[in-house]
Amino acid sequence: MERRTKVLEYFQFKRIVIPILIGLGVAAFLLYNNLTEERYQLSDSADANYIWVDTNNDMVQDIDEFINVERGTGLYKKMTYRDVLAEVSWQKYSVVWIFMSILLMLIRDFAYMLRLRILTEKTLSWKQCFQSIMLWEFASAVTPSVVGGSAVAIFILNKEGLSTGKSTAIVMVTAFLDELFYIIMVPLVFLIAGISEVFPKNSDYIIFNSYIGIEGFFIIGYSFILILTTFIIYAIFINPKGFKKLLLYIFRLPFLRRWQRGAEKTGDDLIETSREMKKKPLLFWFKAFGATFLSWTARFWVVNCLIMVFITVNSHFLIYARQLIMWVIILIAPTPGSSGIAELVFSDFLRDFISIGFSPAIALLWRLISYYPYLFIGFIILPHWLKRVMKKKETLPAN
Repeated sequence: MERRTKVLEYFQFKRIVIPILIGLGVAAFLLYNNLTEERYQLSDSADANYIWVDTNNDMVQDIDEFINVERGTGLYKKMTYRDVLAEVSWQKYSVVWIFMSILLMLIRDFAYMLRLRILTEKTLSWKQCFQSIMLWEFASAVTPSVVGGSAVAIFILNKEGLSTGKSTAIVMVTAFLDELFYIIMVPLVFLIAGISEVFPKNSDYIIFNSYIGIEGFFIIGYSFILILTTFIIYAIFINPKGFKKLLLYIFRLPFLRRWQRGAEKTGDDLIETSREMKKKPLLFWFKAFGATFLSWTARFWVVNCLIMVFITVNSHFLIYARQLIMWVIILIAPTPGSSGIAELVFSDFLRDFISIGFSPAIALLWRLISYYPYLFIGFIILPHWLKRVMKKKETLPAN
């Protein structure tokens, strides 16, 4: 009892409020920095007075490659996102479309919570699902997209009372459902939108010092997703014992050997969970995939709504198809939360539907709705979540 009291002292309000304030300060700084950072935007206005000269021939717009020329003779204008928003002329129904985009983000998060409830067979309460999803999104927002929040998600579910093996299996199944959605929707949406139109023209990216067109980049990413999905199917539904052997082989490495026993326990838990997953009825998987379909559809249609804030468009499925391609590039971005790269890719892929002046504003609104809220919510929830799981741990009976 004395030990429990001592632990809980670290989670008193006066101790919690400090990390909350620090966290909110960090999130506010990141937002302010994004709003005030100077950048060069394509502009057709009379005061555009910069041109870009690719001095090192790498097709990347470095900040020192923009040259000041006579006003009105340039193609670029130096400005911040705050300047962009100040110049925007809002349409009659702009507020309605902003509200719709926020509503879609709420639907997305609810669908994620619903899926977690389904996969855990209601072991976790709605409150636990909410906190788990928000912390999962928070982890994704502060780590590079290629890393993601999966490792943190396993830790979160484990602290919520699930075994490490079951936590690992659930995270792998969520990844499987996400990738399955992508694998199915890409050919379907491409056919609806028209395959000849889905790839933006004259856009190349550099990988390992080699120029790769959008089509090549997409094929690489789509192939990777197919391989990853096959691996998950093999580990969960076909040969979990083989996956355990692979884990044990990896943890025989000298610098990982100290965790070998834990890896063996995780493999055993995964095998047991795999048995449970294989027994699930078709309705279980239909519900789980339905929640996945709802969450991802809502996520992608946020952009359509944000474009409608400024411009009326009709090519919604083509915009949807472009986002499916964008997602591959953002997925392997090396920056936390794909910050910076996401805005660049956004403007590049959707330039055919958005005039030069609106592109930065829509990209900023997109990040304000889909990225920054999770930084603030995560910082607020984290200390309360730690207090709850630590309290639960302390109240468990001793073995």
